[in-house]
Amino acid sequence: MSNSSPTDESGTPDDPTPPPPAGDIGIGNRRAAAKVKTFPQTPGVYLMKDVAGRVIYVGKAKNLRSRASSYFLKAATADPRTADWVGEIADIDYMPCDSEVDALLAESRLIKDIQPPHNKDLKDDKTFPYLMITTHDEFPRVEVTRQPRDKGVKLYGPFTSAGSLRGAVQVLQRIFKFRTCTLDISEDDEQWKWFRPCLLASIQQCTAPCNLRISKEAYRRDIRRLQTFLDGGKQRLLGEMKTEMMEASKQLDFERAAIVRDELKMLEKLDERGELDTHAQPEVFYIDPKKGLAGLRKVLGLKETPRVIEGVDIAHLGGGETVASLVQFIDGLPFKPGYRRYRIRDVKGVDDFRSIHEAVSRRFRRLADEQEAFPDILLIDGGKGQLNAALAAFRDQEIEPPVLISLAKREEEIFRPGETEPLRLSRSAFALRLLQYVRDESHRFAQHYHHILRSKSTLDR
Repeated sequence: MSNSSPTDESGTPDDPTPPPPAGDIGIGNRRAAAKVKTFPQTPGVYLMKDVAGRVIYVGKAKNLRSRASSYFLKAATADPRTADWVGEIADIDYMPCDSEVDALLAESRLIKDIQPPHNKDLKDDKTFPYLMITTHDEFPRVEVTRQPRDKGVKLYGPFTSAGSLRGAVQVLQRIFKFRTCTLDISEDDEQWKWFRPCLLASIQQCTAPCNLRISKEAYRRDIRRLQTFLDGGKQRLLGEMKTEMMEASKQLDFERAAIVRDELKMLEKLDERGELDTHAQPEVFYIDPKKGLAGLRKVLGLKETPRVIEGVDIAHLGGGETVASLVQFIDGLPFKPGYRRYRIRDVKGVDDFRSIHEAVSRRFRRLADEQEAFPDILLIDGGKGQLNAALAAFRDQEIEPPVLISLAKREEEIFRPGETEPLRLSRSAFALRLLQYVRDESHRFAQHYHHILRSKSTLDR
């Protein structure tokens, strides 16, 4: 910990000096405001203290100086979340972290250990998100949940932001390659040898225990490493991995040594891959992903519960700068590393049908050529015409499509190939809500890309 003064974070003095009223910025507060200006512009955790030296609030930051300084602006005294207590700040300390991910985890640990009074909502409230590892499973899985189990799991949290936590999970999954699915996998059941892994295995973010590509012992070793990191033992973990790499090399197990070497590099450079804004997922509270996926299995008559859904949308302005977006959802949640965007090249003027045809052709031609997994469901934004355009793309490319549907916005009707009548679900159905989420996210992403191109075009004039 840096820039510190002697404190007792758990003790209570016999005769504490009463805090100044909310909005009354005293000498101590001004001193703390000046101190913040010396903070580094790097990730870390900041600790607000009162006149007795007690920690009253803990927060995380991508940029310590910028984030902590915001508490000493006039806006903080007007913000309902901070107005009642910013006047109590008499000192401030910080703890530097290697990355945003480290800061997120350190914040959670400190809140749980110190129990600051102004983080009170996080201390016991089970509605906040937790990171849960199902330790009693043969192949433990990692899950972000607001309803953690009481037994058979290891919990981390609570965390202040579900979006940031999901972003951190995706960053860590690149290193530790754990599973996030709900499959009940058994090493003794040979049927798993013929199970088709999801695309996380294709992009090297899961070791695919569902296909028995990794032994139970090796997988659990990776989970133990993850737990060591989550418990704050990053330096110890790095040392253990370096030792393992050297031992594997001595035993001429060069393949294992190379794997550990690559994991070491990723862990050491976590600050370069820990931009949570890049990976954070939108927070949508009215959707239950599991119920949505189960509902889709039922209403679409699928043999298995779908895991991967992709959505396609088109955006243009009077026929200019036509673009297509493709968003990817895994287990009912956005997976931003799987997002793609396409600048439509072969279509002149306004023609959504031909634009969809081009985008779908380019996407699935590449997947087929590279023998990568298709999504379980492809959702097109639009009605029967847009659906037929996508279907024609598969036919012209001579590619067997995945489950293909479209969602028309006006009546929220679901169109399916070969069906004359659309499928109409209750507006409150979890399946429809999930499809709306995918459709709306593809629309948002298309509009965002289109805005970038329009801005660039304006600047180039």
